[in-house]
Amino acid sequence: MRPTVFIADLHLDERRPQIVQLFLRFLRETAGRADALYILGDLFEAWIGDDAAPPDHPVLASMRAFSATGTPLYVMHGNRDFLLGSQFAEITGAQLLDDPTVTRLGDEPVLLTHGDLLCTDDHEYQQFRAMVRDPDWQKVFLARPVEERIAMAKEARDESTSRNSALAETSDTIMDVNGDAVVKAMREHGVHRIIHGHTHRPNTHTFELDGRPATRIVLGDWYDQGSVLWYQEGDYELKHLPLAGREA
Repeated sequence: MRPTVFIADLHLDERRPQIVQLFLRFLRETAGRADALYILGDLFEAWIGDDAAPPDHPVLASMRAFSATGTPLYVMHGNRDFLLGSQFAEITGAQLLDDPTVTRLGDEPVLLTHGDLLCTDDHEYQQFRAMVRDPDWQKVFLARPVEERIAMAKEARDESTSRNSALAETSDTIMDVNGDAVVKAMREHGVHRIIHGHTHRPNTHTFELDGRPATRIVLGDWYDQGSVLWYQEGDYELKHLPLAGREA
């Protein structure tokens, strides 16, 4: 049985070429050897619309080559690349997933989500998320010139970085998931296992839900290394991928 593979929060950006190369190498080494690859949001640091991507984009070309091997590729929107659209899916061969989505691993239903929906203590962010996910807002934004969208995205990233730094100094928990929100989501979808990213806090959390063992697996980010979850025959294993020239 081949493994099912999960990653998230790569935040690919030309300013971090080592991470881009790590992802491209990961695609080459995983293609045809996995049952499926799930990317649970924030594949890119920013995505301002499918029309703004150059036709020779190396990441899109590598994803297309990956899909051509027959390994299913699933991509979920994150808080940085929520404008990934049908053109992206057509070019890469990926299937865009709703957030959240339930899949089956073995005999078990598992809830997949980017994770930002679970950060309900951050009320300001949740209001922002509702605004930018609104189809009317997206239509207006995508109608703007590419240069203007680039400037707006940079401004939004800078504001987010400053805000997150300020929050971390006062209340680190506000940027983490809310336990009640996790339980509510799992009950709504009838699962006892959830996999998500977004918080950049890789770990496996076990707890009891309605008298049964439950598990929350958090994927890590790809800032200084890769973070991959492998599932195979009932076993889940979080692994790190070192950058070229670094020890594992």
